[in-house]
Amino acid sequence: MTNSHRQRWTTALIAFPLLIAVLVIGDWALLAGLLATSVVGQYEFYSMFWPRHEKMTLKLFGCLMGIAILIASYLALPTAVIGLIALTFWLSNFAFLGKYGISMRDDADFTQAQILTNGVLYLPLLLQAAFSFQRVELILVLFAAFASDIGGFYAGRFFGKHKIWPRVSPKKTVEGSIGGMIGCCIITLALGLGFGTAPWYALILLGIILNCASQLGDFFESALKRTVGVKDSGAILPGHGGVLDRVDSILLVLPTYWFAQSIYPFF
Repeated sequence: MTNSHRQRWTTALIAFPLLIAVLVIGDWALLAGLLATSVVGQYEFYSMFWPRHEKMTLKLFGCLMGIAILIASYLALPTAVIGLIALTFWLSNFAFLGKYGISMRDDADFTQAQILTNGVLYLPLLLQAAFSFQRVELILVLFAAFASDIGGFYAGRFFGKHKIWPRVSPKKTVEGSIGGMIGCCIITLALGLGFGTAPWYALILLGIILNCASQLGDFFESALKRTVGVKDSGAILPGHGGVLDRVDSILLVLPTYWFAQSIYPFF
């Protein structure tokens, strides 16, 4: 076992009891867990585009808006959530407008407004969907994403031969993708048959859908990192990289499950 692989498992074994505690306690513990994930993940996202102390005011403003959005969602204030997103959007755009209107040169950069707003949409807005799930649904979403990652990693490591999308993620293989899908379907089938109301074939379809979402979420963050030329979003988790590296797949699985269960109730 390589040192990085050992670090990966050590970090996972430390983090897993914390995750279980959050799921068991729920309520305020879930809010605290989502706030920590959102703030660190958002900061990592912004730092990929604005390294070190660059644009610190924008980074902090984006993270504060993210905190406010999660608290408003926790308090079941959907109008406040929409208002905070609109506020972030327009304040960042007004900053661009002001710089463009005052500057004598065409150096106003609209991408700064886009990065700031996207950080709010990417993490806190997507994470707040967790407040609408039953506990078993939250377990299903998290473990479906974990099974996709772990199944994909080991299936690719032992059987991987054919690259699936080398431009975006050179190490990922078709065999790994299939392994991740099998792992995800096992989770949805086991939890669905044990605690849900849907038939087995609907649960397998759900597993396929969630696995596709997990892989696309991972591919998206990989493309972001390649665009800005970084290997990991951060270094806070030894063997894993940053928080964003660990939740990138979950960030698409959460809204995907929310949409799926709004069409067909699984629990």
